[in-house]
Amino acid sequence: MKDSKEAMQILNIDHLGIVAGIIDEMKLVEEVDKIVGIKTKEILTPGQIMKAMILNGLGFLSAPLYLFEEFFVGKATEHLIGEGVLPEHLNDDRIGRELDKYYQIGTTKIFTTVAIKAADEFQVESKSIHLDGTSMSVEGEYKKDTEEIEENKLEIESEMKAIEIVHGYSRDKRPDLKQFIIDMIVTGDGDIPLYLKVDSGNVDDKSVFVERLKEFKKQWTFEGICVADSALYTAENLVAMRELKWISRVPLSIKEAQNKILDIKESEWKGSQKKGYKIAAKESEYAGIKQRWIIIESELRKKSGIKQVDKQIKKQLEKAEAGLRKLSKQEFACKPDAKIAIEKLSKSWKYHQIKEIEYREKVEYKTVGRPNKSAQANQMKYQVTGKIETVKEVIEAEKIKAGRFILATNILDKNELNDEQVLEEYKAQQANERGFRFLKEPLFFTSSVFVKKPERVEAIAMIMGLCLLVYNLAQRKLRQELAKCDDGIRNQVKKVTNKPTMRWVFQMFQAVHLVIIDGQKQMSNLTEEREKIVRYLGKSCSQYYLII
Repeated sequence: MKDSKEAMQILNIDHLGIVAGIIDEMKLVEEVDKIVGIKTKEILTPGQIMKAMILNGLGFLSAPLYLFEEFFVGKATEHLIGEGVLPEHLNDDRIGRELDKYYQIGTTKIFTTVAIKAADEFQVESKSIHLDGTSMSVEGEYKKDTEEIEENKLEIESEMKAIEIVHGYSRDKRPDLKQFIIDMIVTGDGDIPLYLKVDSGNVDDKSVFVERLKEFKKQWTFEGICVADSALYTAENLVAMRELKWISRVPLSIKEAQNKILDIKESEWKGSQKKGYKIAAKESEYAGIKQRWIIIESELRKKSGIKQVDKQIKKQLEKAEAGLRKLSKQEFACKPDAKIAIEKLSKSWKYHQIKEIEYREKVEYKTVGRPNKSAQANQMKYQVTGKIETVKEVIEAEKIKAGRFILATNILDKNELNDEQVLEEYKAQQANERGFRFLKEPLFFTSSVFVKKPERVEAIAMIMGLCLLVYNLAQRKLRQELAKCDDGIRNQVKKVTNKPTMRWVFQMFQAVHLVIIDGQKQMSNLTEEREKIVRYLGKSCSQYYLII
C-alpha cells in the first residue's frame, strides 16, 4: 500500500493557472527558447524560467523575486511549468544565470519579440501608440560587470554597456535614492505594452523619445499615430519626426504657446463631446513644421487652477512682506546700491511688485553717543522701503490660462483626425500611467530591486514589463468576452460589471487547489463563478483548471 502522503497531494493553483494560460497563448516560452537557445542538459529551458519568474511576479504575495524558490513551495510547479519541474529547481543561482543570458541577448529585443507574437495571437490593434517614461528608485550600491572588464582594459561594444543606476530627476519624489528609467510604448487597445527600454537613471526623456519611436517603427510595421507628453515636443525632435504622425502636448514655456493660449476670442471656442471641455484650433509652424494646435480648456481643471493661483498669490504676499521688511533694515553705502537691491527683490516675485519706493538717508558720526552741532559726519548710509502691490495683469492672465493646455499634431487633414479625436487620443495617454502604477505597486516584486548588478536589474525590469503584458492581455481578453456575451461578474462591492480588474479576479481565485489522488488530478474550490471566468479566458487557461 502506498504511503498516504504519496497517494494524496494538495497543491496551490489559485489564479496562477490564468497567468500560465495567458503565457501559453502568447507562445512566450517557445519564443524565448528560440532567441536564447536551449542547452541539452538543462532541466528547465530559458523560456520556462521566464514563465516561472512571471508567475512569481504576478503572485501578488509578499514573496519578492529573491524568495523565488520559497514562492513555489506548495505550488503545482509541474502542472504550471512542466513535467519534472520542482521548487528546488527554481533557485536564485539558476535565476541569476538566466537573467545574465537575457541581458546578453538584449532585453529590448526579447521584450519586443514576445510582444509582437502576443499582439498577433491576441489580435491587438495598434492604430495609435503612447510613449512615456518613469523612474524606478532603488537602494544600495551597484557595480556593473563592465566596470570590472574595463579594469582589465578590455573593449566593450557600446550596445552591451550596462545601464547606470545613478541619481537623476525622480518622478517618485525620492531624489535621495538612485534610480533607473523605464521607457514604454503601449497601445490604446487594452493598454498593451509593445515596447520597453531600460535606461540609465540620469537619461533625459527629451533626448531619447524620438529614438525610441524610431526603434519601435523599425521593429513593428506601424503607420499609426505616436502620442507622447511634452517631453517629446522640442524643435530638434519635431524635425527628427518628419516621417512620423504624432500628437504631443506643447510646453507652455514656449513663447508662441504663451501667446496663443491667451489670445482666444469667445467665438473661437466650440463645445467638446467630452463633458466639461471646450476646444479652439490654431495653426502653427513651430520649428518650421506645419501643425495644428488644439487649445483645450477643462472646466474642472480651471476651477482647481484658479484656486491654486489664489493660494500662490497669498503665499507669495507673505514671502514678499517678509523680504521687504528684511531689506528695509539693511544699510547701503549709496543710493544706487539700494535701488538695485529693491528692484531685484521686486522682480523676483511673479504676482507682486514694489511701488512708492522711498529712500532714507542715515548719517553716521565719528564720535560715540549723541553728536553735538559741530560734530562732523563720518559717512552717509541709505535705507529703502516701499509698498507691495499685486500685478493685476499677470494674475488675470494666469487665471485665464488656468485649466488650459495645448495639443499639437502634424496631421493637418481634419478628415483623417479631427480636433475631438486629438483630445481623445491624448487622454488615452493615461494607459502608460496605469502601467507605471502597476509596476510600482508595493505587492509587486519590483518594490525592492534586490540584485546588485545593473545588468541583472535591467533584465528584471524586462520581466516586470512582461508581467504587465500578461496582466493586461488577460484583462483585455476577459473584458472583451464579457462584453461580447453581454455578461458580467460581481466586483468588490457585489455589483455586476463587464469591466473587472484582473487584480480582483486574481483575488477571487484564492484557495483553488490541485488535488492529486493516486495520480488522478482534480480541482478543489473551483466554484461555478470561477469556472465561468476561466471558460471566458479560453482553452489555454481552462486546461490548468482541468476544464475540457
